[in-house]
Amino acid sequence: TDAEVSTRKKTFTEVQTERLDQAERTVLIKCPSKLSEKKLLQYLSSHGNVKSHFFFENRGISALVEFSEKSSIASLQEAVGIPNAAEHHVVPFKSRLFTFTLKNPGSQAAEDTPLHLSPQCHIPVNDLIQKLCLADNISSQMYILLNEYQLTEENIKLRFLACSLVRDFARAYFPDSTVKPFGSSVNTFGKLGCDVDMFLDFHDTQKHATKMKKGPFEMEFQMKRLPSERLATQRILSVIGDCLDNFGPGCVSVQKILNARCPLVKFSHQPTGFQCDLSVSNSIAIRSSELLYIYGCLDSRVRALVFTIRCWARVHGLTNSAPGTWITNFSLTMMVMFFLQKRSPPIIPTLDQLKELADAKDKHIIGGYDCSFVSDLRKIKPTKNTETLDVLLAEFFEYYGNFDFRRNSINLRKGKEVNKPESSPLYIWNPFEQDLNISKNVNQPQLEKFVAMARESAWILQKEDKTQRIINKEPWGLAALLIPFGKRNSIKMKNRMKGIGSETIRSLLDSLKLNNANSQQKAVGK
Repeated sequence: TDAEVSTRKKTFTEVQTERLDQAERTVLIKCPSKLSEKKLLQYLSSHGNVKSHFFFENRGISALVEFSEKSSIASLQEAVGIPNAAEHHVVPFKSRLFTFTLKNPGSQAAEDTPLHLSPQCHIPVNDLIQKLCLADNISSQMYILLNEYQLTEENIKLRFLACSLVRDFARAYFPDSTVKPFGSSVNTFGKLGCDVDMFLDFHDTQKHATKMKKGPFEMEFQMKRLPSERLATQRILSVIGDCLDNFGPGCVSVQKILNARCPLVKFSHQPTGFQCDLSVSNSIAIRSSELLYIYGCLDSRVRALVFTIRCWARVHGLTNSAPGTWITNFSLTMMVMFFLQKRSPPIIPTLDQLKELADAKDKHIIGGYDCSFVSDLRKIKPTKNTETLDVLLAEFFEYYGNFDFRRNSINLRKGKEVNKPESSPLYIWNPFEQDLNISKNVNQPQLEKFVAMARESAWILQKEDKTQRIINKEPWGLAALLIPFGKRNSIKMKNRMKGIGSETIRSLLDSLKLNNANSQQKAVGK
């Protein structure tokens, strides 16, 4: 649609600013079970114009309500009371989270029309597989997967609201601070249900610098000095963490992880249903979010391929939500980007090409690293590549199934394979901190498993007889790749292996595959 195209062309910063502003005019209401939508909106309108609203399920029904004016919230807060503290004593922090109950529920007949609830999580993989089998071709299957998994407009509003509610706490100490989401919530690659990564930012430096030039004096605030930035970060997060823990409505399981490489506070935000990670401003992480945002906006095939590969990797146990020696989603996304840079003609530009298009306002030097790249999407020429997603999916598996990981590394700046600077099994250059490998955690067995699964998938896509599979009511195309491969082959092996548990069969198959892949790799390496 035209509306979508116009929203697509906004810069990352414009979208962020707009969403943060929206969130400041938003409240969250826990609703009574028998609710008339009309009555609720009628009442809320007495405090000001309601610009948008939606309902969702979260231990009962909740409503997110966005007013046109910020002043409407103050007006509503004036009318809201403090909970009766008979059995619990309350912390009298007045937020933008309210509970509405009906004064006389009996008299209010509920509407016949049930409320429309916006889903806040994606469907299970098995339901997805059923849907995929109804599609016409693999490209359609990939777009169906994208539509089921991507963040919805409503879910994004909820994410920005969660940040805005945390910011209300931070402002008690640091009145001009902001809390912004980064990573998957904003880079166009987040899937429904993913955590909200947010950071606390104190730098509105641009606006400030111009004002400081005036007048005859150099002027500065007297501030507490600490021996390192890290210590300041730890102190600030420690206090904000305690604050959320002690006073934050619906903030539970607050964990302060202050000795991590990047200190953070983890907590569960019950009113929105999100797991949140709060850290202090990390400019490089923001640049990575914006870079992915640009790639995601350039061509619709980019997101469809990334979502597909990530879903595939999760099904086969190549990625895992727990940290470990697995490939991370971020590494996997970068591998897809690199593959798209390598197509002929390329589907997305290299980072160096994006840097060449940058102008003065796009200049970003962070900690000595040049993180400049163009922010205006209109300056980037659209690709001439017309390959379909069917082709790209098969070629992705083919490419990485035969990639020389022993010798080569993946460099998105140059868009070409470069000799590995050191011997990590998988080496993907950090696009900005050029001396870091973003996949340093991945070990040899995990990489070999990835290669084996890629080869198996390429083979299935090549050999498969779609018509025959449809006649046999078997999953085909992408659906066939989203079933653990042990299961697929175990049907053929079942008769030979009666009495052995299916897990044993699966691990047998996996180890056969790995050994096979290893011997192939050794053969290739000779």
